[in-house]
Amino acid sequence: MMKVKCAFIGCFHHIQIPTEMLGFFFTGGIIQLMLKFPDNFLWGAATASHQVEGNNTNNDWWAWERSGGGKAPSGAACGHYERYREDFDLARSLGNNCHRFSLEWSRIEPAPHSFSPEAISHYKDVLSALRGRRLEPIVTLHHFTSPLWFSKLGGFSGRDAVDIFCTYVERVVSEYAGQVTYWVTINEPLIYLFYGYVAGDWPPNKRSIPEAFFVWRNLIRCHVRAYKIIHKIYREKGLPPPRVSIAHHMPAYYPCTKSVRDK
Repeated sequence: MMKVKCAFIGCFHHIQIPTEMLGFFFTGGIIQLMLKFPDNFLWGAATASHQVEGNNTNNDWWAWERSGGGKAPSGAACGHYERYREDFDLARSLGNNCHRFSLEWSRIEPAPHSFSPEAISHYKDVLSALRGRRLEPIVTLHHFTSPLWFSKLGGFSGRDAVDIFCTYVERVVSEYAGQVTYWVTINEPLIYLFYGYVAGDWPPNKRSIPEAFFVWRNLIRCHVRAYKIIHKIYREKGLPPPRVSIAHHMPAYYPCTKSVRDK
């Protein structure tokens, strides 16, 4: 057995691979590994609701864009909220067998403790459309955007942030548990933390190291509690155990030239 890194929806994980699956080719003294992927390996693409749905008018990014933030307003985006079936047809035609997307929290819970039946029903249809095309859903619960009302309460730096987030988590997971195996609690939490609370480039546009540390702790608490909530719901419903994680960012760096110094 040999330990290698395996690509999975933008993340890299160490996995054990039987040596017979690896072919070795020597070029210039560098070993190149040729990996035969398992038949059930998940190949797919990922989207964020605010990137693609369009007209997410009740979240903090929309408000930020309207105040001059960002390079361009998201506006109607690519109309994925209405055209998701066509988009999934395209994904399947490209050989995808899974798709990661995010639930838009501001649509599902437009006001505190007020959940939208229309939005909940919409994402049930999205999941059914994926399943109908043999695309494994991978569902992200928070992908950078937050409801405006949550932001006004302090967002993830608020005193009740963990309770508020987990109320949302419990509701949506209870709704979709039978259709989902893979859950991502928070997309790229360190990226969100850096650009939102250190560099101040993204909402909530803060530049505070002490606040960033407080948010960091809250994000960890959100993930841990959400993980426990999701597993509890699946046990209570008698469903197979879910797979729950964060989406970790993976930077890649390439030299400008082939010179040894640049490499």
